[in-house]
Amino acid sequence: MILVADSGSSKTDWRGYHQGNIISFQTKGINPYFLNAQDIFKILSEVKELENLGDQVREIYFYGSGCSSPDKHEVVSNGLSLFFTSAFICVENDLIGSAYATCGDEEGLVCILGTGSNVSYYDGTATRDGNHGLGYLLGDEGSGTYFGRKMLSSYLYGQMPQELSLRFKEMYPIEKEEVITSVYQRPFPNTYLATFSRFMVSNQSHPFIHNILENGFQEFIDVNIKDFKDYQKLTCHFVGSISWYYQDILRETGAKNNIHIGHILQKPIEGLFQYILKREGLPVQ
Repeated sequence: MILVADSGSSKTDWRGYHQGNIISFQTKGINPYFLNAQDIFKILSEVKELENLGDQVREIYFYGSGCSSPDKHEVVSNGLSLFFTSAFICVENDLIGSAYATCGDEEGLVCILGTGSNVSYYDGTATRDGNHGLGYLLGDEGSGTYFGRKMLSSYLYGQMPQELSLRFKEMYPIEKEEVITSVYQRPFPNTYLATFSRFMVSNQSHPFIHNILENGFQEFIDVNIKDFKDYQKLTCHFVGSISWYYQDILRETGAKNNIHIGHILQKPIEGLFQYILKREGLPVQ
């Protein structure tokens, strides 16, 4: 059996192939900046679809956020090895996985707008390291964490229009003290903040929300995309829930900056899975 995984900080999408059959399932996010090998093993142990499969998997291709350095690769690889005892394991960052899913073998810029955000140039074979992907404290422009923080702060500061504030309070009956504790004292503050970005989905036509989205995407473009010298000559592809749910505003903002936006995928797993099958000489489904 071969397994392919695309992982963000919030969740991991999996596809498996075995003798012509395909399995699909989802686990919690696996990010080595927040988890160790034992944590990863525990996550996998709780997945019903993986019961009795630990020693049947022969190859795993894992693409995840936070997997940008050899030591982080090792954390994930060690965790997977504890569960999949007979598997060859390849761990790469989520940008190369998204590049396979959107660009295939073509040149382009690959952008991630999910819980976090990142961007990389893909030459048709490999991605090139840049000055991006600084995480939720220093970066993540235009991400779910970024917009969730905007929603929270505007609500708590009393800057949100009254009609929106009432809707927000109904959807999130929270108090300031609870927010402070969750952000500064509990684990996974990035995913906690990102949950508040969901408020924007049903309210994105409101001028206040629309303006925040437009400004966030503009900041992502200014800080990340415009850092590449020939960005206007390259097709920019996006993956992630933020780019998917707000793609109309994203495309509008891109057009204002003369950026050619190509694919926008909510989840790269299907395209990534098909790319890996083809590369490994297996029947494309």
